[in-house]
Amino acid sequence: MSNHHQLLIIGGGTAGIMVASQIKKANPSFDIGLIEPATTHYYQPAWTLVGANTYDFDKTARSMSSVMPKGVNWIREFADKFDPENNSMTTKNGNKYTYDYLVVCPGLRMAPELVKGLTEAMDKGVVCSNYTNPNHTWEVLKNFKGGTALFTMPTTPIKCGGAPQKIMYLADEHFKRTGVRDKTNILFAIPGGVIFAVKPIAKTLMTVIDKKDINIRFFHKLVEIDAKKQIAWYEIDKDLDAGGCVIMSDDDTKTLDKDIQYNYKAAKTTKKGDRYGIHFDMLHLAPPQASPEFIANSPLATPEGWLSVDDKTMQHKKFSNVFGLGDVAQLPTAKTGAAIRKQVPVVVANIFKMTESNALANKTYDGYSSCPLVTGYGKMVLAEFDYSKEFKPDPKLKQFPLMVSDSSKEHWRLWILKKYLLPYLYWNKMLKGVNV
Repeated sequence: MSNHHQLLIIGGGTAGIMVASQIKKANPSFDIGLIEPATTHYYQPAWTLVGANTYDFDKTARSMSSVMPKGVNWIREFADKFDPENNSMTTKNGNKYTYDYLVVCPGLRMAPELVKGLTEAMDKGVVCSNYTNPNHTWEVLKNFKGGTALFTMPTTPIKCGGAPQKIMYLADEHFKRTGVRDKTNILFAIPGGVIFAVKPIAKTLMTVIDKKDINIRFFHKLVEIDAKKQIAWYEIDKDLDAGGCVIMSDDDTKTLDKDIQYNYKAAKTTKKGDRYGIHFDMLHLAPPQASPEFIANSPLATPEGWLSVDDKTMQHKKFSNVFGLGDVAQLPTAKTGAAIRKQVPVVVANIFKMTESNALANKTYDGYSSCPLVTGYGKMVLAEFDYSKEFKPDPKLKQFPLMVSDSSKEHWRLWILKKYLLPYLYWNKMLKGVNV
């Protein structure tokens, strides 16, 4: 193969650094430019643990220059406009870059503006989020004196769908330690009708919910946060796709439709038209998340604004020399680092094959993703699944020391995996181009 293939990568997160590392490792002469304005690279999976005071935030951050593979040209600018017909793109500074191959993986963006009042409330007072400021989450948990602890999530796709509930399980244990749990009702308000889409995992999680005495409220679509009055406003939407609403009378404590909740706990509520407000004494939420605007407004996007790629080959559906992966890609699976771990080798194999014969390799992505579901201090379940949403443990992970025979059940060894082994693998293997 000729040595001067120009590859341009958009994004220096997990996906961008891994693609650059694996390509450089296999063919050091590949000419790679990587566009990434941030100077810090974060290991975000540990932020759940930071929010519960069992991991140091500073240890989740490293300088971008320290993770950038040697020989990669780091372009410290914001990507702006794509011109895929002419194999070029322009940055916000107006600099134009051309490429033979383009890999798009800028991740997603937090979009608190999609819920009224959230932008103002975010990470202030008793409103917290591990997605944006896990240190503030810990302040909120530490200062909580009892009442209604509300945990919630948006209707948009989010990074790691399990994260909004992991912190809830840790909070429950922390409240027990500090003696406020018996003065507390924990509520988990979610937009869907199940706690987790993978059945064996959902079964385990429901036993955790029972054990911890948590109230789940299903079909709750978060529409507004009133930080001053400490009310989270919802529309109760039994079928979020079809928009059919569940009707409630004003005295909802008696009539809140029993099939939209589990393990009812009283909480002060207010009704306003078809909106239903839950009063909280603390609120942890995953903010709504969206595709970066420069992707959503580009010729590379689907009508929903995400990157349009084939869900098996990761090749763009319209432009054959463009590939996309990670959180920005519109794929019917969970947006996690574990998914990226399986997507990267497919993208890399396809790029190499394209340089040789303008065809794709026979390597495909099956939708594998995993969600390490922390269920308490020292306990974890590992949800692994693919496009089928069936529970499918990765045989590669099975070979790890400490792995358990059934990772759909809570185990302390899985906690060790989450807290110690995965961060080690991330910094020392994954980002260095080792295929783990």
